[in-house]
Amino acid sequence: MQKYNRYKHAIEMKSESAVTMELTLARPHRRRIETESLFPEPVQTKTPNRIPRITRLMALAIKFQGMVERGEVRDYADLARLGHVSRARITQIMNLLNLASAIQEEILRHNGSSKTAPERQIRCLTAELSWKKQLQRWNGPEQIA
Repeated sequence: MQKYNRYKHAIEMKSESAVTMELTLARPHRRRIETESLFPEPVQTKTPNRIPRITRLMALAIKFQGMVERGEVRDYADLARLGHVSRARITQIMNLLNLASAIQEEILRHNGSSKTAPERQIRCLTAELSWKKQLQRWNGPEQIA
């Protein structure tokens, strides 16, 4: 019986020694900044034609292949680590080298008037092993589908 009383007394003491604090934090006041004075209207300048993404990726694939051949990197996995991308993405980029040389030239020789297709559609072309069939799909009436 005495052990029980000591235990009960210890619990009562703990509850009496608890400290309760109330804390109120004030939010800092924010000033309004007039955006007109900070950001004047941009001057309209003629922007040069942007190079399409597929053209940049094609050039990157050629550069990467050269790096592998010269021994600057060991393999595509090293490229993926250096570029902070997945191995699958490097494979997608490198598969652009499987395109027919005429298609590669047309992609690289991009000027504002030439046709460009989205990367996803061009990736479908890389799955086709025959360059003849690739060129038919590239130049066909339905284009790349």
